[in-house]
Amino acid sequence: MLVSLIIFFIIFCVLVTTHELGHFLIAKANGIRVLEFFIGMGPVLWKKKKGETTYSIRLLPIGGACVFEGEDVMDAENQEFDERSFPNANVWARIAVLFGGPFFNFITAMILAIIVVANSSWAYPVVAGLTEDSAAADAGLMEGDTIVSINGEKIHLASEVTLISQFSQGGPMHIVYERDGQVNSTDLIPRYDSEDDRYYMGLYMGKYDKVSPSKVIPYAWYDVWYYLKTTYRSLALLVQGKLSLNDVSGPVGMVKIVDDTYEAVSPYGVWSVILTMLELAILLSVNLGVMNLLPFPALDGGRLIFQFVEVVRGKPVPRDKEGMVHLVGMVILLAFMVVVVINDVSKFMR
Repeated sequence: MLVSLIIFFIIFCVLVTTHELGHFLIAKANGIRVLEFFIGMGPVLWKKKKGETTYSIRLLPIGGACVFEGEDVMDAENQEFDERSFPNANVWARIAVLFGGPFFNFITAMILAIIVVANSSWAYPVVAGLTEDSAAADAGLMEGDTIVSINGEKIHLASEVTLISQFSQGGPMHIVYERDGQVNSTDLIPRYDSEDDRYYMGLYMGKYDKVSPSKVIPYAWYDVWYYLKTTYRSLALLVQGKLSLNDVSGPVGMVKIVDDTYEAVSPYGVWSVILTMLELAILLSVNLGVMNLLPFPALDGGRLIFQFVEVVRGKPVPRDKEGMVHLVGMVILLAFMVVVVINDVSKFMR
């Protein structure tokens, strides 16, 4: 567990650092004054001031921030800020700064995906087997068929077929597949499994092979895109009430995921552990980017909403009102995180 804990904190610190670095670099590029750039939370372990910015590392390796002058001042209208403060920056510069964090998370995910794809085998969407009396078998699919698309959605990765199957609500599926160089199509309706409370197509997927060097970048994008789809589809089910609190993981739950993954791949050697953890980091980086873009107060997405309202209105929302909305949002987020952590601990203790 100690090794898994260290791995988790390394991954988390890297992802938080790249997120905050996105805010930082774009703010600097737009001439916005950055008062502090810190990684971690709680008491300061180390700090150094260079120029106008204080850089610091804090005790708890969870979170971080890039603090701009005047960004969260409740009575900003009643205070004097120069042209380099966040409130007085051009609205499009503020939008770029706020989007910079999530954007850097996606860039990080893409870089990691290139490394993983270039150094591991790709799970191509080839049918490796079918369950007996399955919907797929009845639809005429056979072992060796390559799935090209499902309901018009292009398929490049075996996990995409599994993803569509997992999120299926039992509706019909139009499947385009390739067999012996010929493109065919068929339709099937997934079958419900009451024990697992989900629908199954009845397929085993995956043919593993190296990606040619010329295709590493597009296939890295397919990998990132897969995690984007996984994240937003999971969020959609959560909003619809089809996922429970037990399906949500906080820091404790993520440590458990890292530990389970480490235990599963460690027998295959250090290189397998590194590549698997990089793959997990891709998922977490994409997840962090998407979550921060949600239009919820205190998150980057919530702050972006106020900037776009300013673009439409031609003038900013009063800073005291915006600040109060973000304060309430932060309290709600912290309360939610406490509930998630308690739930994670209870699951861990079972």
